[in-house]
Amino acid sequence: MRLSLTLAIALACSACASMPAPVAPADAFLSAIAAHCGKAYAGRIVGNTPKPTTPDAFEGKTLVMHVRGCDAPASRIEIPFHVGDDHSRTWILTRTGAGLRLKHDHRHEDGSPDAVTMYGGDSATAGSASRQEFPVDAQSIAMFEREGRSVSVENVWAMEIHPTLFAYELARPRSTLNPEGRLFRVEFDLTGPVATPPTPWGW
Repeated sequence: MRLSLTLAIALACSACASMPAPVAPADAFLSAIAAHCGKAYAGRIVGNTPKPTTPDAFEGKTLVMHVRGCDAPASRIEIPFHVGDDHSRTWILTRTGAGLRLKHDHRHEDGSPDAVTMYGGDSATAGSASRQEFPVDAQSIAMFEREGRSVSVENVWAMEIHPTLFAYELARPRSTLNPEGRLFRVEFDLTGPVATPPTPWGW
């Protein structure tokens, strides 16, 4: 009886040792995006409230994301976001020790950096394999205040990856700075790649 129990415990321990370690949500998220590396997809605005009072930079424009610059295994991914003939924007996702970091690289047509660039934040929670959120970081807050964009100091960005769509989202809570709040969301159709856009400015 004792021998049988010992054997059962040994077999159970052996089975546990052979089980793969669970994949962190951040790694699963990056890997899901990296699976599309080299491909480009068209998008559409599905949320834009409140409507801007000035001419909108996105409405009525062709929107294309291009997954490129993928490390293997995925630890950094560059995603240029093309808005019509404007190739100034690149989203940069990087794996950190605690989770993920999102930065927005903005360039002028000559490749020089915009005055407002490399802003974003780190994921504050583990998130999931399909959605990650990035509250604005201190460096970005200081830059927004310096450049007269105080409405952006409460930004929370998010990205989602699903079998048929990729989403980019910007949200601001209702507050004294943002009485109406803010939600901007673009969804990209992953079921049909489109032609590869030009290299983003400065890259």
